[in-house]
Amino acid sequence: MTVLSPPLLSWCSLAVSLPSLESCCSSGLGPCRPSSSTAPPSVVPTFLGRTPYFSPGEGPAQEALQSLSRRLQVQEKEMELVKAALAEALRLLRLQAPPTSLQDPGTLGPPRGSSPAAPPGLPPTCSPSLVSRGTQTEAEVEVEPSPGPPGLSNGPPAPPGGSEEPSGTQSEGGGSSSSGTGSPGPPGILRLAQPPQRTDTPRRNSSSSSPSERPRQKLSRKAASSANLLLRSGSTESRGGKDPLSSPGGPGSRRSNYNLEGISVKMFLRGRPITMYIPSGIRSLEELPSGPPPETLSLDWVYGYRGRDSRSNLFVLRSGEVVYFIACVVVLYRPGGGPGGPGGGGQRHYRGHTDCVRCLAVHPDGVRVASGQTAGVDKDGKPLQPVVHVWDSETLLKLQEIGLGAFERGVGALAFSVADQGAFLCVVDDSNEHMLSVWDCSRGTKLAEIKSTNDSVLAVGFNPRDSSSIVTSGKSHVHFWNWNGGTGIPGNGTLTRKQGVFGKYKKPKFIPCFVFLPDGDILTGDSEGNILTWGRSLSDSRTPGRGGAKETYGIVAQAHAHEGSIFALCLRRDGTVLSGGGRDRRLAQWGPGLVALQEAEIPEHFGAVRAIAEGPGSELLVGTTKNALLRGDLAQGFSPVIQGHTDELWGLCTHPFQNRFLTCGHDRQLCLWDGEGHALAWSIDLKETGLCADFHPSGAVVAVGLNTGRWLVLDTETREIVSDITDGNEQLSVVRYSPDGLYLAIGSHDNMIYIYSVSSDGAKSSRFGRCVGHSSFITHLDWSKDGNFIMSNSGDYEILYWDVAGGCKLLRNRYESRDREWATYTCVLGFHVYGVWPDGSDGTDINSLCRSHNERIVAVADDFCKVHLFQYPCARAKAPSLVYGGHGSHVTSVRFTHDDSHLISLGGKDASIFQWRVLGAGGTGPVPTTPSRTPSLSPASSLDV
Repeated sequence: MTVLSPPLLSWCSLAVSLPSLESCCSSGLGPCRPSSSTAPPSVVPTFLGRTPYFSPGEGPAQEALQSLSRRLQVQEKEMELVKAALAEALRLLRLQAPPTSLQDPGTLGPPRGSSPAAPPGLPPTCSPSLVSRGTQTEAEVEVEPSPGPPGLSNGPPAPPGGSEEPSGTQSEGGGSSSSGTGSPGPPGILRLAQPPQRTDTPRRNSSSSSPSERPRQKLSRKAASSANLLLRSGSTESRGGKDPLSSPGGPGSRRSNYNLEGISVKMFLRGRPITMYIPSGIRSLEELPSGPPPETLSLDWVYGYRGRDSRSNLFVLRSGEVVYFIACVVVLYRPGGGPGGPGGGGQRHYRGHTDCVRCLAVHPDGVRVASGQTAGVDKDGKPLQPVVHVWDSETLLKLQEIGLGAFERGVGALAFSVADQGAFLCVVDDSNEHMLSVWDCSRGTKLAEIKSTNDSVLAVGFNPRDSSSIVTSGKSHVHFWNWNGGTGIPGNGTLTRKQGVFGKYKKPKFIPCFVFLPDGDILTGDSEGNILTWGRSLSDSRTPGRGGAKETYGIVAQAHAHEGSIFALCLRRDGTVLSGGGRDRRLAQWGPGLVALQEAEIPEHFGAVRAIAEGPGSELLVGTTKNALLRGDLAQGFSPVIQGHTDELWGLCTHPFQNRFLTCGHDRQLCLWDGEGHALAWSIDLKETGLCADFHPSGAVVAVGLNTGRWLVLDTETREIVSDITDGNEQLSVVRYSPDGLYLAIGSHDNMIYIYSVSSDGAKSSRFGRCVGHSSFITHLDWSKDGNFIMSNSGDYEILYWDVAGGCKLLRNRYESRDREWATYTCVLGFHVYGVWPDGSDGTDINSLCRSHNERIVAVADDFCKVHLFQYPCARAKAPSLVYGGHGSHVTSVRFTHDDSHLISLGGKDASIFQWRVLGAGGTGPVPTTPSRTPSLSPASSLDV
């Protein structure tokens, strides 16, 4: 028998000395109501809330009612006093007796050990289910049904074994699905348990409850309020003196989000709160890393070449390097020097541009290069103006910036003059009038400018024998320009145009290319597959020319060279001409008089010829419309040295133990890349758009998710499809094998995660279950290190946790997952990475995230063409990062290789693949392979970001 201490006896005697409350307590319906005999029959008080309303009456009756009101107020004060007395009595009982002594023997309680562990800082004698650590941030508290008698509970008991497919849940991010089922917070948040509800219970926010149910609801609210008061004295000290706030609500009200003191942090996306629980090891958030990481990135290799939609994009420098561009990077490829790459090639990169490069020109000295970029916008929406950079290919230093603010939309074509050693540069922009301008290269000043035509201009060039002569060609035109420099004074030069006359020849729709012959004639290639020879001739009344000049250019010869359009012409050192066809993919060599000498056909999977450049000896370099760069000659044929995708990229995964990675995208190609050899190992046609992929831990197979709900498993050696399964008809956004390879999780846009059991070799799969509970499409997911749990993000910023091994059950108490270790970290929402989000983010600014295997750094791909590098964990608001540019479109994915020596990033619309080398502190070498443990995170103080 428990002996009560003197203070406890005094409190109990005080409670017993209040006989006037007996009728109130026995009724259980809130404030005590006076009996009808207290007031005269003619005057009956009506209570609205806590304020009595009296009907009109006589003087004595009015005095009686006022007396009754005073008595009611006294009884309410006595009720508050007895509540405080009971609270103190219960607190002293908990300190003097084991918790089981407070339980009614006839009441069923939870089994021993079934309650969750207490949060750090609670006394061991205090049950976690009786301690409130939360402060309310919204006005309502949801009362959820729970089996058993009414009482106080931490939440619904865990369901029996089997798969749970809840119809809805409230996420850690604050979002809730359509069913409105709230998800509990951590231990200590009090929730009122109700008896099982009938199936015909009114829907959420329904006000159709019957009058007989209203007193019961009032009693429930009263019990909840009293329960909070009972706990107040017992937990004030551990909460820093802050009392929990109570806001009762009926069964149909919405559950609030809790900003837990010392347990959580909160961030907002589009005004939506996202609560994340702090792991139980950090004493203070201040001890987390605060600066940028010591590791840095260096661009090692760029896969791809922009041949799909650009011209003037392939040249050979004096050093023997091949110069071309993709995205915002101009690549200098060294076919025969340096380690790595096909044929021992290497790469250097000019990265001075802020948006996509559209055209190139090489100075007559073979060293200086001019590159023009398109217009764009920065991350704040401010326009980035098109500009031309003149830079040194040996030092990669920018020498001159030409035309900033003078061009519209972008730079479409440019060329150096030849006769005067490259003193001038002509530029055509992408405005409606396609402005043609001439610039002084050394001073960067504009000498002349004129509107060229409203039709598209595809090529421009100086006559190599006369710098005052310029030629442009494009849609249905060839224009011959004469310009006068105006004694070198900026803006005083003039340009006059003469139009090429087709005469009896059919006027083609497009003239994409031209080349100057040593004798002064000009060859043009057109969309009809013809090579036309243009020469000067006197004009007459039958061949009028523009500008009133007596001399004009006319066609003197024609040769049908290709089936379909001619995309490229190249004058070789021996005086012969090369032409590249579009539809027929033929590369032909022509002698004097356009006599065919030799030809070769480009394989179909490389596409049509886009550009031709002459290498050393008889070697040729050919750029194709399928973004490949080929090397070879007409006799021996051609082989690829640079390859890439041709459309938007999304899928990326790295091999578990080799320096290989796999990509897929909207071009329906699945490509395996050799990161050491910088070459394409193999590619296959998926027939559908590939959006995600992941290697099995054995590396023997790879799973690929498509945009139709199908997913494939392919053997990485034979490239054969060993499994072909469809789940729903929505696109798949993520596939991920568990660390042990026993499960495969597939996240779909139908809001579900499909779980499959996988054989040891990964070749066979069988449906294990489904994770149902997200209210939007799945965006990211990760497995725990033990392979039993999943963390997932969705399109409406939810963070949910799942017990896969236990039957694909949703873990309603997310607080218990705060210390779980994850095999990978690619979810963009979570405590360990919330610091990567910028201010004012709309929730779509970050497309991909990846933690390194040594758990030291985090790479982030954003919507503003940038790759960021943060320290891990990144759990401080506005965390600094190292920012790397080069992509010309949104960066869709980033992944570290198996040994963290490299980072792979994918461009979206630019179809580029960047391979970054990860350097250690100070950029002195690779990152050490020994993992360093990061500080653990323990409750400190609540932080809103």
